[in-house]
Amino acid sequence: MKILVVGAGAVGGYFGARLAQAGRDVTFLVRPSRAQHLRDEGLHILSPHGDLTLQPQTITAEDLHTPFDIIFLSVKAPALDQAMEDMGSAVGPDTMIYPVLNGMRHIETLTRRFGAPRVLGGVCMVATDLDDQGRIVQMNPMQKLIYGELSGEITPRIRLLDETLRDSGFDTELSTNITHAMWQKWVMIASLGLVTCLLNAPIGEINAVPYGDETALRAIEECAAVAAACGFPPPQPLLEDIRKRGTTKGSNLTSSMYRDLQRGAPVEVDTILGDLLDHGRSHHVDTPLLQAGCVRLRVYQNTLKSS
Repeated sequence: MKILVVGAGAVGGYFGARLAQAGRDVTFLVRPSRAQHLRDEGLHILSPHGDLTLQPQTITAEDLHTPFDIIFLSVKAPALDQAMEDMGSAVGPDTMIYPVLNGMRHIETLTRRFGAPRVLGGVCMVATDLDDQGRIVQMNPMQKLIYGELSGEITPRIRLLDETLRDSGFDTELSTNITHAMWQKWVMIASLGLVTCLLNAPIGEINAVPYGDETALRAIEECAAVAAACGFPPPQPLLEDIRKRGTTKGSNLTSSMYRDLQRGAPVEVDTILGDLLDHGRSHHVDTPLLQAGCVRLRVYQNTLKSS
């Protein structure tokens, strides 16, 4: 199957490179400047699973004219509208759009633009970042893609997607309840993003001061309470894992939101925290820390726009 990876950043670049390494037909849709960089320098991955350098197939939006079988969509929320414009020519009648964006709002956006039959549900579990040389650095061994029909059915096309992604150097899971899986990830990233961004520190520094762990646990419970009110209660093992991550003494754990904040980049506040806050308010869930986190990051976003 022909796979179009929209973006060659930390997530799309990582999984796209692993798929290409495994012999899959992968093309990266990138900006002209990124295409030139990849031609000159190649795509480099530094990983606990083995480093990789390859010369990827790339294409720019102006040269994109034929449909692809699978579109692996891994851009961040602020780039979604432009990504949909850029990839439009690659969407045919039978194209599967496999998004791994954070939160849930993007499903409605993609469905409105391309139609419900083309959109799958997806979860990506990986900790990667771009270093100052443009290399993709994997920060821990975790690497997994979860995918499924939003209806929960096991269709011929989702089996085909599963066959294409399996055995490509990372873990995979075909889910019959992908919406619940997406909510579980949402709770996890919202909890850790809220704690680190609101308190402006890695987990270990937060838990080194009085009431730090108590505050972290309250933030986690707020995010979990919203999910439960919406009909997607996080399973206890997941909650225990998030609590442990959020209260470990001496931990250098941060979140992608916090790392974006520290480098002065836009933060996915509206799709990760803001949308969760709106869901909570619609179900009358009291979430003062979540609200404070949203206000803090929206003020920060406004300073970016005005600078």
